[in-house]
Amino acid sequence: MSGAGTAALLALCPVLLAAGFWVGRRTAHPGGRSDVGSPVERATFETLHTASLAAPALRAGLTEETAGRAVRGLRTLLGTEALCVTDRSAVLAWDGRGEHHGRHVMAKLGGLLDTGRSAAFDCGCGGEDCPLRWAVAAPVVVDGRVLGALVAYAMRDFAVLARAADEVARWVSVQLELADLDRSRTQVIEAEIKALRAQISPHFIFNSLAAIASFVRTDPERARELLLEFADFTRYSFGRRGDFTTLADELHSIDQYLALVRARFGERLAVTLQIAPEVLPVSLPFLCLQPLVENAVKHGLEGASTRSTIEISARDAGAEAEVVIEDDGVGMDPERLRGILRGEGGPSDGSSGLGLCNVDERLRQVFGDDYGLVIDTGIDAGTRITVRIPKYRAGVHPSPATGED
Repeated sequence: MSGAGTAALLALCPVLLAAGFWVGRRTAHPGGRSDVGSPVERATFETLHTASLAAPALRAGLTEETAGRAVRGLRTLLGTEALCVTDRSAVLAWDGRGEHHGRHVMAKLGGLLDTGRSAAFDCGCGGEDCPLRWAVAAPVVVDGRVLGALVAYAMRDFAVLARAADEVARWVSVQLELADLDRSRTQVIEAEIKALRAQISPHFIFNSLAAIASFVRTDPERARELLLEFADFTRYSFGRRGDFTTLADELHSIDQYLALVRARFGERLAVTLQIAPEVLPVSLPFLCLQPLVENAVKHGLEGASTRSTIEISARDAGAEAEVVIEDDGVGMDPERLRGILRGEGGPSDGSSGLGLCNVDERLRQVFGDDYGLVIDTGIDAGTRITVRIPKYRAGVHPSPATGED
């Protein structure tokens, strides 16, 4: 199980412990609904529901905004009179009565923030209209770093509140850890996309412009069309985009890339496309197919004395879309290919090796290990690459285009 999956599973434990505290409070102060299930069942359901509402805000990190969105749900989990959320330097959010206590809380957290140990203290302010008399503070810790604290306030000392506050703080810590994992994943994906963009060879750009220039005098209209194809291709490949795109957009960019390649190589390269319209809206990782087509062009034309053929198909396969990219070029030793997919490619493998490994890793990361590249090849036997893409996967959808004009 992945670190994120383990953290998510462990996150349920403190929530259910908080449910035990919550049901104790509810049975001590009756008046809740009794129409469905036992008090424990109702408390467990309502606690899990409350936790699910608080989690999305915390998955964005610990800030004044996210703490403000989560604090009410966290106070409901604890069933306490007031709850304060802090970082290491200030109060981020307060929910409940006695908000004036927030002016003094940071002075009481010095030891907790330094040691990561929970603390309890008498907070009676002497005000007749303030019911808060006791507080317990629990640290929020991620990767050994104390990020802040939850401070729960009550009218009197509840021994179980200290344990419940610790457990809810631990659950908050897990959500923040997941937020860190999400940010790390995003950074990795951005780095991989930058690597793929860098893979688009300067030689290809130079040769494309040279091919366009060769038509300026002999066929100005074709030169104009190719220049527009080049502009659209580079805008798609280098513009700022999200993590995902549609199969339609990716194939459109590939068609533009192949138009530029054919302008240079003429009849030496034949391309066949067979695309089922019903799979065009399917979402997939950005720049996922283009490196595979570049690999097919490279190996298709390499050593070809006459004509090379590349076939690209996309078909409906039930719950999936299946994309196949096939060339009749020089192929590759299967053992060398396995090394490339394990990340063991050397300088001789060049950008094509980087592209294959990068795409395979991103497909597995997004869709699972069942969706890695399937590659059939052999020396002098051409190469056939099959990509399966689920038609729907939660969280996988393209962002609105934000490329620069």
